[in-house]
Amino acid sequence: MPKHIALLRAVNVGGTGKLPMADLKAICADAGFAQVETYIASGNVVFDSKMTSVKVKAELEKRLATYAGKPVGVVVRNAAEMAAVLAENPFPKAAPNRTMVIFLDKPPPADALVHATGQKDEEMRVGKREIYVHYGAGMGTSKLKIPAAKNGTARNMNTVAKLVEMSAKS
Repeated sequence: MPKHIALLRAVNVGGTGKLPMADLKAICADAGFAQVETYIASGNVVFDSKMTSVKVKAELEKRLATYAGKPVGVVVRNAAEMAAVLAENPFPKAAPNRTMVIFLDKPPPADALVHATGQKDEEMRVGKREIYVHYGAGMGTSKLKIPAAKNGTARNMNTVAKLVEMSAKS
């Protein structure tokens, strides 16, 4: 059965969107997903499902909206896609905790980085359905805004590597 990785947007961040990972795991199991594992409390879940990624996304978003009483964005990748995101990191020598991947549902527009504002020492590159950002001085003081990333969800390379590791297990 194919492995999927679901990344929830704006969950357990800054005191908003509280979703205990035990509840997320139960929601996934209730949807019929198997071998469900969560990783850290920011809405990362790895599981098996015969559904396509599109159907997984729709099912999770429907169930999460019911749970939360409001829409919860979900980005889904299969194990091979997540491994490719890790392998295609354009900043392999940069600190993995300062290198973020902003996951999007669709490929970013060709001019996605042209419209970024507040750039200081950050480096940016466009991927297939991702935007990679290396925050030289760290994300905490950055003023970078990327309009094309508005509906995406970001994970650092340490988290991406862990999700790839988790999704490689049978």
